[in-house]
Amino acid sequence: MGNIIVILSVTGIVLFGLIKGVNVFDTFLAGAREGMHTAAAILPALTALTLAVSMIRASGCLEAAGQTLAPLIGTVSIPPETVPLMLIRPVSGSGALAVIRDIFEQSGTDSFAGRVASVMMGSTETTFYTVAVYFGSVGVKKTGYSVPAALTADLTGMIFAALTVTLLMY
Repeated sequence: MGNIIVILSVTGIVLFGLIKGVNVFDTFLAGAREGMHTAAAILPALTALTLAVSMIRASGCLEAAGQTLAPLIGTVSIPPETVPLMLIRPVSGSGALAVIRDIFEQSGTDSFAGRVASVMMGSTETTFYTVAVYFGSVGVKKTGYSVPAALTADLTGMIFAALTVTLLMY
């Protein structure tokens, strides 16, 4: 069924362009060319983020931070096993997936920590990745209040993930 929807969508777009008198193929090539330039522009930022995430995970800093912050986050019902996820999620989606897999293996998917981690993944964003990609693609150098506001939203999502799981499931 999904394949049919994709085929119908692409066919509809092409037909609409032809009806409007747009040279669909040339427009597609221009968009692809612009996409390649955008990808080349953001590649250094993505490389730096990937390297930083790999170094942080390999160094054991996430686990140390988790142990340090455990007493503080316990006051808002956040399980200590999720601290590494809280720290890596704003930086890297793939790093967060690796951390949540570790949480699932250690605590179980139906455990309190597993459920909170799942809700955290769905209610937060890879803030630094998003800023690097979107602001980098249009050449924005000064992000202003965007990063602090986004990190505040991430923290709020993480706190309310734990509170929601506590209220609805335990």
